Amino acid sequence: MDLAYVKKVIKLVEKSDVDEIEIEEEGKKIRVAKHRNSQAVYQIPNLSLPAQPVGAPALPAASQTAEIPPPKTEVKYHEIRSPIVGTFYRAPAPDAEVYVEIGQEVKPGSVLCIVEAMKLMNEIESDVEGKVVKVLAENGKPVEYNQLLFLIDRA
Repeated sequence: MDLAYVKKVIKLVEKSDVDEIEIEEEGKKIRVAKHRNSQAVYQIPNLSLPAQPVGAPALPAASQTAEIPPPKTEVKYHEIRSPIVGTFYRAPAPDAEVYVEIGQEVKPGSVLCIVEAMKLMNEIESDVEGKVVKVLAENGKPVEYNQLLFLIDRA
């Protein structure tokens, strides 16, 4: 199995409703699984209205609805995620300089790191132009498929 084949399988799984696939060819086996991050939605009650005692007459409809200010917009960064399971390396060799530092400008195609999988060194490149804001993986440590590696500010 070559790397291009594995990448195609990963892309197919990402775009489909399939959550997991395992393929075995010529004694080599790969397993691709996606874990969707489910986010719970919570509704926060409006605590600015006075509590109404039990048995009291209902308040007029106009006073029951309080205007809620719009939420503050958070800065949204572009996420670079690991396309494969492997070991994360920030530099091409232990004694070499890291590919990117926090605050460094990157362009599409700029190498950000390496993820080693099955003795293959896979360069992970930026797909956007911007500034590296945060490195979220630790050098020499394992990373999972779809794990967040970098945040890039596209502003």
